[in-house]
Amino acid sequence: MRITVVGGGVIGLSAAWRLGTAGHAVTVLDPAPGSGASWVAGGMLAPVTEAWPGEEELLDLGLAAVARWPAFAAEIGAAAGMPSGLREEGTVVVATGVGDRAELDALAAHLAGLGREVERLTGRELRRLEPALGPEVRGGLSVPGDLAVDNRELLGALRVGAERAGVAFAAGAAVAVQDDGTRVTGVRCASGSIRSDAVVVAAGAHSAALHPVLDGLVRPVKGEILRLAARPGAFPAPSRTVRALVDGRPVYAVPRDGGGLVVGATQYEAGFDTDVTVAGVRDLLRDAERVLPGIAEYALVESVAGLRPGTPDNRPLIGRAGPEGLVVATGHGRNGMLLAPLTADAVLALVEGGDGPAAADPARFADARR
Repeated sequence: MRITVVGGGVIGLSAAWRLGTAGHAVTVLDPAPGSGASWVAGGMLAPVTEAWPGEEELLDLGLAAVARWPAFAAEIGAAAGMPSGLREEGTVVVATGVGDRAELDALAAHLAGLGREVERLTGRELRRLEPALGPEVRGGLSVPGDLAVDNRELLGALRVGAERAGVAFAAGAAVAVQDDGTRVTGVRCASGSIRSDAVVVAAGAHSAALHPVLDGLVRPVKGEILRLAARPGAFPAPSRTVRALVDGRPVYAVPRDGGGLVVGATQYEAGFDTDVTVAGVRDLLRDAERVLPGIAEYALVESVAGLRPGTPDNRPLIGRAGPEGLVVATGHGRNGMLLAPLTADAVLALVEGGDGPAAADPARFADARR
C-alpha cells in the first residue's frame, strides 16, 4: 500500500518505521522531522508515576506500552546501528512538605487498589539511593518499572531505521487529508498533493486542522523544559529519573549520559505559543533546586517550549476515523514517548485491517458529536 504518514515526531517516525519494515511504500510528510514536542520531551516512560484516579484506562495503555519498550528499543537500535536511548534505572517520586507526602500516600494507595504496589521510602532511604537528593526531601516512592529514554537519541535512531526500511521523507507541511467522500485519496500540501491508499495522521498538536473528523478533538498544551549540564566539581546528577512534588507543584529531572539533566515541565493552555517565559524558567529552577541542591552549580544550556497534543479525556486517538483509509495516531499528551511502541504496532494492525486499542478508539467521541 502507498501510505502517507503526516508528522515526523516520535509517533509518526515509529509508525512509519513499523509500516516500512512490513513492506509498505511509506512517505513521511513533515517540514522538519524529529522536531516539535518530540524534540522537547523529557523522555519519561512513566505510566505508574503518571497514574491518576479516574484515568485507569490510560494507565492500562501505559503499562502495556512500557512492557514493550525494552524489545522496541533493542529492535530499533539494531535496525539503525546506533543507540536508541533507553534508560532502565527506574524512577523515584519524592515529596518535600507534609501536604506533598500526603498526596504521594494517596497515589500509593490508589496504585495498591489497582494491584500496583510501589515501595515507600523515607527521606534517608531515598538519599541512600540517590545522594543528589537534598535535605528537604522527606519521603517518597521507588518505582523501578518506570523507565526513561533519551528522546533525541531515539529520534535519530528512528529516522535512520525508517530510511533503511525504505521510508521516504517529503519536506512539506500538510494542509488537509483529501478524500472522495468514501475513502482517502491523498494529502494536500503547499506544493501539491501526495496520492495515497491510506493516510496516518500523526501531526501532534496540529492534527485537528487536517480533517473535519478531528475538529475539536486535539488541542495544543504548552510545556517548557530546561537542559542542564554538570560542570567540573559539581555534585553528580541522579542516576534515576526524579519526580517531585514541591508545595504541590510537580517537577521532574531526567538524567542524560555525560551528567546532563532535563528539567520540566510547565503546563499551560496557551494556544500555539512556543515562547519560553521568564516565570517558567524561574519556577522550574526554584523547585528543582529544592529537590536537587547541587544543580545550582550546573550550566543552563537550553530552554525550550513544545506543544503537547491534548484530548478532551487525556487518552490518545489511535484508530480509524472518517473515510476509509484514514488512520489517526495523535493526542498522546504527555505520553508520546511512552506510547510510541504500542501506537506503532496498532497503526500497522489498523492499516492491514486489524484493530487498535479500544480505550484509544476515536469513535468514543462520535456520540457526543451527534
